[in-house]
Amino acid sequence: MKQHIKIANIVREHLRLGFVPLTDCAPLVMAAELGLFKKYGLKVELSRELGWATIRDKIIYRELDAAHALAAMPVAATLGLGSIACDCLTALVLNLNGNAITFSNDLWKRGVRDGKSLREEIINSRREKVYTFGVVFSFSSHRHLLRKWFAAHGIDADRDVRIVVVPPPQMVTNLKAGHLDGFCAGEPWNSVAMQARVGWIAGTSSELDPGHPEKVLMVRGDFATTRHEEHVAIVAALLEACEFCDRPENHKHVIETLARPEFVGVSAEILRRGIDGDIDAGHGNARTVKDFCVFNRDRANEPSSDKAARVLELVRGSGLCPAPAALNFPLMKKVFRSDIFATGLDLSQKNSKKSHDTIEIVNA
Repeated sequence: MKQHIKIANIVREHLRLGFVPLTDCAPLVMAAELGLFKKYGLKVELSRELGWATIRDKIIYRELDAAHALAAMPVAATLGLGSIACDCLTALVLNLNGNAITFSNDLWKRGVRDGKSLREEIINSRREKVYTFGVVFSFSSHRHLLRKWFAAHGIDADRDVRIVVVPPPQMVTNLKAGHLDGFCAGEPWNSVAMQARVGWIAGTSSELDPGHPEKVLMVRGDFATTRHEEHVAIVAALLEACEFCDRPENHKHVIETLARPEFVGVSAEILRRGIDGDIDAGHGNARTVKDFCVFNRDRANEPSSDKAARVLELVRGSGLCPAPAALNFPLMKKVFRSDIFATGLDLSQKNSKKSHDTIEIVNA
C-alpha cells in the first residue's frame, strides 16, 4: 500500500548544499535559480566551496547536508580513504564526462605536441627537473584519466612525473606561475587557461573515457535515512534541473547564470565551451567535442550498477586503497542507491508540471 505525503508537511529546516565552482555544478545552481527546490517544498542554501576536500569534510562533519561531489567520494569516505570513515551514498549522478587534460605553453615551446613527444621531453630533462601535474583529488576521474593517458604513451606516473592535488579554481594560477606543467580538471578551468594563453588542451574525458560518471549528489547515510523525504525531494528537483541543463535551447540561460560571481564567476564565452563542447584546444586547434558534458540524456542520472562498477574500478586502480577486497558488490549496493533514485524519478515524473503546493511524495 502506497502512502501519499504532502511535501508541504516534510520541510523541517533549511538545507545547505555545497558545490565547487565548475561548469558541472549547473544542476544545483539551476535548481535554485528556477525555483525547483522551492517547488518541491525545500528551503535550500547553496554554499560555494574551494575544493573537494572541503566538500568531503563538511559532509562528514554535518556542515553540509548534501553536495556536488566527485563520483568516487562517497566510496572513499565510506571506507575512510583519506578521511575518517563515514557512511556516505549517492542517489543521483549529476553528469557524465566534462574534464580535459591541459599542458603548459612551456611544454609546447619545448616541442611537446602529444604523448610521444612528452615522453621524450621527460627523458631528456630527467636530470634538470621532475615535471609536475595537478589533479583535483586523489580519488577522482581526473587522476585516473591523467594516469591512463600517461600509461598509454609509455610514461610511468609513479616514477617519471609528480602528480599533486590542487583545487580546481587554483589550477590556472599554478600553471601560469610555473608550479604546474599541466593538469586534469573540469571546465571551465581548461578554457580559462586557453583564454589566458598559458596552456593547451591535449585531450578531453569524453574522448579518453566516454560516458564515465563524473559528479554525483553526495549525502551522509544517516541523512538519507532520517530525512528520507527531503532527500527524495532534492533528487527530484535536481533531476528536473539536469534535464533543463541538457537542452540546447536552455544553454544561454544556464551559461549566464553560472557566470555570476556567486557561482562560477568566469565569462559566458568561456563557460559556453564546456556546455556546447566547442573546445578551443589552443595553438589554432578548435573542434566540437561530442558529449563533452552530459547532464541528463542517455540515462546519465541513474546511479546504476554499471556506473558503480566503473567508480569502484577507478578506486581499485588508484593504488590508494589498502584493502581492495572491500570494493565489492555489497559496498556498491550500499553506496550507489538506485532504489532512492527510482523514488525520486517517480516523484519528478509525476509532478514535473505541477506547482509546489500540489506535489506529493509516494513512499512504498
